Amino acid sequence: MNNDKIEAAAFRRLLEHLDSRKDVQNIELMNLAGFCRNCLAKWYSAAAEDHGQTITYDDAREKIYGMPYSEWKEKHQQEATPEQLAQFNKTNS
Repeated sequence: MNNDKIEAAAFRRLLEHLDSRKDVQNIELMNLAGFCRNCLAKWYSAAAEDHGQTITYDDAREKIYGMPYSEWKEKHQQEATPEQLAQFNKTNS
């Protein structure tokens, strides 16, 4: 198996894992790891562009979230707590 296939398989596994952990909020990912599902969507779209393809940010988010972002947000996104926002602001200032 070449590296591209291994990397693609690992990426698919990451998406499966994130899909199985809808309880983990993006702000928690940002606070702990410095990236979130939206970051992955931006990277996905940029990688497509690097390879001569156009994938809109909304289409990339649908790929990452497994559904339209608006649907995911309605079903799974919770309001960030003051503590989460404080940590985010501390880390990203």
